[in-house]
Amino acid sequence: MTDTLRPVDTTALPDAPEAGQRKLKRSIGVVGGTLLTLSCVTPASTLFVVVPDLFGSLGTATALTIAIGSLLCIAVAFCYSELGTLIPSAGGEYAMVSTMAGRLAGWLVFVLSLLVVMIVPPVIAMGTADYLAPVIHLDPSLAGAGVMLLATLAGLLDLRANAWITGVFLVLEVIAAAVVAVLGFAHAERGAGSLVSMQVAGSGGGTDTVTAMLVVSGLAIALFVTQGFSTAVYLSEELENPRRNVARTVLATLAISSVIILVPVVAITMGASDLSELTGGDISGMVTAWSNSAVGTFVSLCVALAIINAGIVMVIQNSRVLFASARDKAWPQPVNNVFSKLGRFGSPWVATLAVGIPGAALCFVNLDTLYGVTGVSVTGMYLLVAVAALLARRGSHRHTPAWRMPLWPAVPVLLIGVLAYILSQQETQYLLWTGGITAAATLYWALYLRPRRDTRWLVEIPEDELA
Repeated sequence: MTDTLRPVDTTALPDAPEAGQRKLKRSIGVVGGTLLTLSCVTPASTLFVVVPDLFGSLGTATALTIAIGSLLCIAVAFCYSELGTLIPSAGGEYAMVSTMAGRLAGWLVFVLSLLVVMIVPPVIAMGTADYLAPVIHLDPSLAGAGVMLLATLAGLLDLRANAWITGVFLVLEVIAAAVVAVLGFAHAERGAGSLVSMQVAGSGGGTDTVTAMLVVSGLAIALFVTQGFSTAVYLSEELENPRRNVARTVLATLAISSVIILVPVVAITMGASDLSELTGGDISGMVTAWSNSAVGTFVSLCVALAIINAGIVMVIQNSRVLFASARDKAWPQPVNNVFSKLGRFGSPWVATLAVGIPGAALCFVNLDTLYGVTGVSVTGMYLLVAVAALLARRGSHRHTPAWRMPLWPAVPVLLIGVLAYILSQQETQYLLWTGGITAAATLYWALYLRPRRDTRWLVEIPEDELA
């Protein structure tokens, strides 16, 4: 943590990639960035793929848990907005944390972010088969792998083209979420009081009480539900006027995605015929029961398109993380040279393939393990970002033009305490999985990166942003 970043003239290094290979082009504004970022949050596919698992463990407390998670995400978004405008780099969290809290902290947050960006796309993609079922029956793992490969091909295209593609898909998924909300409220079986009744269907047809500890444990997944708003900082090198537009994109995306997800969750909670149906989490079945099979099929197909949309944007995001790590010399030089290459459309094509193909392979891993490791990784990553935000106004950074969060330093201090407590309540096996990967990464840092501190892990901020 004390091994802080020192300015290095990377152009003087003999193994530095050529300047033309290191720079992404600015091609999108706030609207395009928001469309891409919203698509990464992928509200509808999150609603239909991730939220049903929360219904299964939290029942009527699901909406409350997501609402608490969204409030926590406001504080997280403040941290991302300030740091993202101070450090506009495709490296996202690791560039921000490295600059503010030191190179080791930055390396650890890079590993956590890499875990998240590698695991989340296949988690979402595996839900495709369920929502294509009205048309064709597919194996979930095979369908997920197919979506990942399709998303990888789309990720090789120009970013502006992908913004339009994902924008069209986003409209369809918002329509699907709206249909669920309208039908749920129209067929309400219980009042607003049910949202705080804290009940879940138990074994043998009974009713169990959802405890406060279960809600706290569920917050790790609730944070994951709206996690994609951080994509805006990964796109900061490709956003026009990032000092202004990063914060606008982060905050707008969080607000819109929270509404798109939370309103249907409230409607489903109130509209489910009984507690067992709610706990079962079969949203498509509820939609069909509230309307007819044609509407259910329409919603299912919209969700399938939303999942494909999410895969495209997540592959775009993930490739930027890997590209930036190579440009910042995180790996042996032959690896850096390969991952920092840009294709004819201006996208990091090797890095895109490197995240898309393993993502397809992860579709064959146990889903519960992927959920658990992702929840722990997201929480740990947010914790390190909050630490960096606490340090963001010291030294020369105090006077750097940037968006500044309100209520600093109270916001990052409170966030650090809450996130540390949430981490302590997660299942031991997921803590051990994530901790083991982090320990291996620390060993790589100690044996390879730290001894080569003058030529490795040199976080680079684009030159036109340093003026």
